[in-house]
Amino acid sequence: MTTEPMTLPDTAWFTAFRRRALRWYARHARALPWRRSRDPYRVWLSETMLQQTQVETVIGYFDRFLQALPTVEALAQADEQDVLRLWEGLGYYRRARQLHRAAKVLVAEHGGRFPCDPSVVRDLPGIGRYTAGAVLSIAFDARQPILEANTLRLWSRLLGFDGDPQSGEGQRLLWAAAEAVLPRRGAGRLNQALMDLGSQVCASRTPRCDSCPAASCCRANQEGRQADIPRPKAKPPVEAVREAAVVVLRGDRVLLIRWPEGRRWAGLWDFPRFTMTAATPAAVRRELVENVRAMTGMSVVPGQRIHALTHTVTRFRIRLECYRAEPISRDRTVTPTVEMRWVRPTALNGYPLSSTGRILSGLIAAC
Repeated sequence: MTTEPMTLPDTAWFTAFRRRALRWYARHARALPWRRSRDPYRVWLSETMLQQTQVETVIGYFDRFLQALPTVEALAQADEQDVLRLWEGLGYYRRARQLHRAAKVLVAEHGGRFPCDPSVVRDLPGIGRYTAGAVLSIAFDARQPILEANTLRLWSRLLGFDGDPQSGEGQRLLWAAAEAVLPRRGAGRLNQALMDLGSQVCASRTPRCDSCPAASCCRANQEGRQADIPRPKAKPPVEAVREAAVVVLRGDRVLLIRWPEGRRWAGLWDFPRFTMTAATPAAVRRELVENVRAMTGMSVVPGQRIHALTHTVTRFRIRLECYRAEPISRDRTVTPTVEMRWVRPTALNGYPLSSTGRILSGLIAAC
């Protein structure tokens, strides 16, 4: 393990590595839709979508989003519900809401132009050091470093850093390397080369060292420690959770609620949903009645369970049970904790729902 602060390689090492990476990129660069232009809006949108999401998943969403909202001005003017509907299925919906808020700031304070000052960019909602560096280097060729999952792994192996890459020491070292390698011109192209090299060659479990242009100058490769670097993060234990969703039907309409700030899926519409602890059928019915009333102020008569599914959200393994219910009265002494709306099932496609909410919406016709 690393026992004392590491130092960076010399200038000659960085020059040689940079040349090899760019030569490799010239032959193996991925043909991605956001690389067809250096438009900062396209770069920013793609980098936001790619956070914690696979490239293959993002491509379709990126194209659809741009067709609907092709400019910063169009995004700023859009209703948040439309933005979330376009984002539906990508997850981590806070990204979409921050993207929307940042677009409004860009239009209101910068005339719809993406600023070139890194400190100003990082003040925009949802933009951190990595995203700012990616947009500024790729769109404007600014000499700004990047460090994300793929390049973090790449630099850890290149330098032979076997400490925690998320520690203060690790972050200082790896960011310093990411900056030291940048040329005076062409920083954006090099940053893209490093991301591709990290994702396509310096893979997490099976690095293709025999195909790596930097194998001869990679310390982990020289010492045979690719499998141990970077140090794996400790995974939190998976927690089992049981939830209930209630489809409240009144005539030809179904009740939707909108999650407020601070809740999972904030801004999205859903069916009344809550954590369930009851074990017996009678206790389940009581919980359904009590939770729906507390959330909406509405008294309901629970019906049969119509569906159950299991899904994962971060470290939670959730079993979701869906029940039908009918409203019988409204308690005016209870203030609803959520926004509510009665919607025809045929109109559900126009509302942004969570992935499980979308699955349940497809069951409404069978109710």
